[in-house]
This record gives sequence, structure tokens and C-alpha cells, in this order.
Amino acid sequence: MGRKGKTARLKRKPAPKFWPIHRKEDPWILKPSSGPHSLQNCLPMSLVLRDILGVAATRKESQTLLYQGKVLVDGKVLHKDDFPVGLMDVISLPDANQYYRIMPTHKGISLAEISKEETSFKLCRIDDKMTVSGGVQLSLHDGSNLLIKVADPKAPKEDIYNTFDILKLSIPSKEIAGRILLKVGNSAVITGGKNIGVTGKIVEIEKTEDKKRKNALVVVEDAQGKRFQTILDFVFSTSEPVTATVEAAVVV
Repeated sequence: MGRKGKTARLKRKPAPKFWPIHRKEDPWILKPSSGPHSLQNCLPMSLVLRDILGVAATRKESQTLLYQGKVLVDGKVLHKDDFPVGLMDVISLPDANQYYRIMPTHKGISLAEISKEETSFKLCRIDDKMTVSGGVQLSLHDGSNLLIKVADPKAPKEDIYNTFDILKLSIPSKEIAGRILLKVGNSAVITGGKNIGVTGKIVEIEKTEDKKRKNALVVVEDAQGKRFQTILDFVFSTSEPVTATVEAAVVV
């Protein structure tokens, strides 16, 4: 037989374990659409409204809220009930005065309540960068890209960003408001692996020569002095950003 295409359905039993759903209540659950986050690292918006926040009793009610423009993700009105929200996304329900940021926990990801003032920015990690026509393109962890314009491609003085640095972006405009350097001493949260959800201070970063940098070992120490080892790909620095010196960035 020929290879089947992508299935549009998802059963409850193989759904991600951190989803707060009853596994044997019904056979099917809403499958997130293709988007900025993978199936194993996201929550469909309808599930957030119905099963987590409880502002809707059914999927139809959650769709009604979305169609009425009462839900914002990263400062923009969302209409798709199967849209996947993931790490560091900002969810706003202005009419209910409820604001949340998606954060990692020991089980996976969950909603952390924030103030209205905190909804003005989002933290994004630089996962990759490449030289393109007109400047340097930064690929962020949420699937979006930023273009850093440079005056001289041979000597791009404006390009001060490195992979795994964190950008503080204003939303919804996504202009760079600050950045966090990846270095020893910064606060960080572990976003994957068996130690997911651990927060603490970076105390050691392995120097890589014979392997990819994302697989470099990192040691994070929590507030109790306990140390956890993970790989750089699972480290998200969260210390206070410093003011960015470059503002020549546009969303692409």
C-alpha cells in the first residue's frame, strides 16, 4: 500500500501526557493544527479554554469566544480553535481580565498567570541564524523570523546576536526591546528532558569541539543548591534582559 498522508484526528490515549484530559471519557480529542510548535510541545487553544481555564464548556463555546475576538495570542486576535500554543506564548482574555504565559513545568508545559503589564513582551530564543539578502535572519524558537538589517554585509556590525541568546520582543509588533546573553551566572529554566521545569542559575557550560553546540552539557543549580545537568538545547535563559543596541529588525 502507498504511504498515507497526515491524519487529521487524534485519540486521547496517545495525546501528550501533560494535557489535562480524561483518557477514557471519549475516544477522540482535538488535534492541534500545524503551526509554530510541535504536537508534543503545545496545547490546542480549544483545550486551553475548555479544559484548563474553564471559560467554555464545549468546543463549540470555545469557537464562539474565538470568533468574537475575545482571545489574543501574542497580542493578536486568534480565530482558530486548533491553533497550537507553546513555550512563552502569551494568552490574553481582556474581557475576563485574565492573562497567562506558557511555561515549562515538571510534567510538560502549563499556563502561568501574569499581570496585564507583562503581556506587552515575549521572550524568544534564537535557535538558528543565517545570512540572507539584506541582512542576517534570526530563526526563533516559536517559528518566527527576524531580519537584522546591516549596512555592510562584509562587516555586519549590527549583528550582535548569537544562537541560544534570548530576545525580549514587544508584542504584537515584535520589535527587539532587549536581549539576554547565554552565559554562566544567568537564571534559566530547563524546557525538556527529565529535568523539565527546573529553574535556577547556570553554573557551567561545556565547551564543544567535536559535537554540535546544542548538545553541549549545561549544569543548572536551583535555589536549594541542587544541581541538574541537561543539554544546551533544553536551556532557556530568563534573567533580566539588557537594553538592545540594535533596533533595525523587522518581522519576515
